[in-house]
Amino acid sequence: MKWRSGAWLWQHKDRGQKTEGRRRVGEWIESYGELRVYRAAFELQQQIFEITKSFPKEEMYSLTDQIRRASRSIGANLAEAWQKRRYESHFVSKLSDSDADAEQAETQHWLDTALACRYITPEIHTDLLSRCQDIGRMLGNMIKTPTPFCRQFKS
Repeated sequence: MKWRSGAWLWQHKDRGQKTEGRRRVGEWIESYGELRVYRAAFELQQQIFEITKSFPKEEMYSLTDQIRRASRSIGANLAEAWQKRRYESHFVSKLSDSDADAEQAETQHWLDTALACRYITPEIHTDLLSRCQDIGRMLGNMIKTPTPFCRQFKS
């Protein structure tokens, strides 16, 4: 599934069905787990985990560990940002930790390294890099327009 920039996921309480698209007035996102960007980051981390199982054993405490940690930090920082959305500046600061200038860019670096070492194919590299960039765009949009996310915080 392709992740569209700036899109969310929410769940209708009454029907329990999930709907993709832009958040509408009155629709409530209960948890960071309902955000498309979080789901994309989690999917990326799991795919990286599976791929790195085939890396050489001598990379276990270097490249394998680094790429797994960086990819896991994207979603973790997003979850932390969600909890800090009472104040827009805290929310944006935490989102910035998982955006292009931090963990997401580090994940891209380690993917480049894995390609250079021939641990992954160019096709896998392109796919994972594209996912990282999509996540970066979604996070960038949240950073540019944090108000809709912060407004829905229940006091």
